[in-house]
Amino acid sequence: MGPRPRRRAPLAPRIQFVRTTPGRRRITVGALVLAATIGLTGCFGSSPDEGDPGEGDFADDGCTHIAVATSSEKVNMLDALAAAFKDSPEAEALDECATVRPVNVSSGDATRYLTAGGDWPNENPELWPTLWSPASTVWTERVAAAASPSLVGEPESFTRTPVVFGMPEAMARALGYPGKPISITDIEQLCADPDGWGSVGKPVWGSFKISKTNPNTSTTGLSAILMQSYEASGKTEGLTAADVAAAEDFSRVFEECVIHYGDTTGKVLTTLYDETQNGASGSGYVSAVAVEETSLLNYNQGNPDSHTVQPGEKLTPPKEKLVAVYPEGGSMWSDNPVTVLGADWVTPVQREAGEAFAAFLQTEPAQKILPQFGFRPLDESVPLGKLFTEEYGVDPAGPAVTLPRPQVDVVSAAIDQWTQIRKPSSVLEVIDISGSMDEAIGDGRSKLDGAIEGAQATLGHFRTTDEVGVWAFTTGLESGFGDGNIAVLRDVSPLAADRESLGSSLDDLHFANRQGTPLYDAISLAYDEMRARAEPGRINAIVVLSDGEDTDSSISLDSLIAKIGTAEREGGDAAPVRIFPIAYGEGADTGPLQRIAEATGGQWFDASDPAKIDLVFASVINNF
Repeated sequence: MGPRPRRRAPLAPRIQFVRTTPGRRRITVGALVLAATIGLTGCFGSSPDEGDPGEGDFADDGCTHIAVATSSEKVNMLDALAAAFKDSPEAEALDECATVRPVNVSSGDATRYLTAGGDWPNENPELWPTLWSPASTVWTERVAAAASPSLVGEPESFTRTPVVFGMPEAMARALGYPGKPISITDIEQLCADPDGWGSVGKPVWGSFKISKTNPNTSTTGLSAILMQSYEASGKTEGLTAADVAAAEDFSRVFEECVIHYGDTTGKVLTTLYDETQNGASGSGYVSAVAVEETSLLNYNQGNPDSHTVQPGEKLTPPKEKLVAVYPEGGSMWSDNPVTVLGADWVTPVQREAGEAFAAFLQTEPAQKILPQFGFRPLDESVPLGKLFTEEYGVDPAGPAVTLPRPQVDVVSAAIDQWTQIRKPSSVLEVIDISGSMDEAIGDGRSKLDGAIEGAQATLGHFRTTDEVGVWAFTTGLESGFGDGNIAVLRDVSPLAADRESLGSSLDDLHFANRQGTPLYDAISLAYDEMRARAEPGRINAIVVLSDGEDTDSSISLDSLIAKIGTAEREGGDAAPVRIFPIAYGEGADTGPLQRIAEATGGQWFDASDPAKIDLVFASVINNF
């Protein structure tokens, strides 16, 4: 007799909207297994603006429900593995049938949730995880050290992917690729050289620019800073906290090349893809991106944001592919463990089913699924398949050197060091306070309440030496600019000890006059302000939050785009000002905001669900 069904309440089908650039917006309806059918890789982005696989519920199939908290790049793959598990001997051996479903949560966020104690932060207990699969065992070790080893059980890797530097092929060839190994020291020297690409005979490419993710939330970002310390120490094993400390100057130079940070490489890769496809050279945006090999494979198939590929959907590869540079000194691997959590919400039946699924992942049928999604199997007898070839920019024999995972105290030392040496920021936040911001967002707050609270929550991210300014805009304001549209809550200056007073100033916006929406005028003035004070060696940025269409500006959108685009093309390379708009609520005019971001090499964020504005603000601020 097969596993006995277990009753559950009827639940809704799973529907997701994945934001991409115009012409690439798609609706995905539980289609992760379908992606495997057509042999293409895709996964949900990890930022709030790219959809949330944690929303929706299990289908009413009468089975034990097993949620797997996992980093975004594995959602597709785990859905395919969950489907295969249904017919496996491991599933047949259970007393009750089990349905496994991945829930998207970044490795860093899951680490914070688990170490904080208490319940999982999801209103639906069915989506509280039985299993956890972060991108690296680094995160399970941090939870074990900060909370309890029993909470993370016995993690076991089931697949892996190396961390590489993805470079436009022409740029990599200028450094000797593929015949000459390229080291992190080579990249560091390009960062330090004021001639940038000119030092290797390519002055037209300008300075050398790197994109990395925030190591507090991203495995790739964390691996990159550890690889820097390994390189500076000359070691390939046994990295210590003292080695990390000694590498500070080396890593500081490396960080100076960063264009901006972020919690996902998907946005950076999408911007690079769009610039390349639209006839501009992506070299103007970034020279190298620290990514997992699997993300590079997605990019080269024409899926830069790793969305879920639909049946019949045609992907267009980039005009210039990225090639994987496996650093000469070695690469860290994302070892992708899976473990049954020792949380009190996990029932004995769920634990048994979770253990069965974890065991299934080690079997040959499961391992054969992995390469279809750009992941390397642990079982070396399983062929890697057609993706792992030069055609897609990777070397199946790379990396030549594997850098082992350091001890927990070393990882903590590296993150603490990065917090101090990361590239300085100068950020102006520009907040729409027009009349439509009074609309309710369904949780007892207005849109303006959410915007204020989101902005206040970001203040703790900045160091005292980072520059922060805040403006608000609507018509009919008293303004030092003479146009009656801008209220200056704080001039752009070092934050110092002003966190509390700035938080209070943001609260004052509750009582401000609120009328029209001079969006383009506000951005134009903010851009003038930041261009006048922009300096090389720091991230110069404007964060714009608006919930509607421009109604009262004197400058047109086309004129604004021409202004900010020209400034970036003519002399803007040394100290670019990038704009990061947040489209707030369903009424936000997303098309113009996206054009504004793209004109400056920034990124736009979708906060169409205004109740999640605090999460979106956190995603934006992770860039700085």
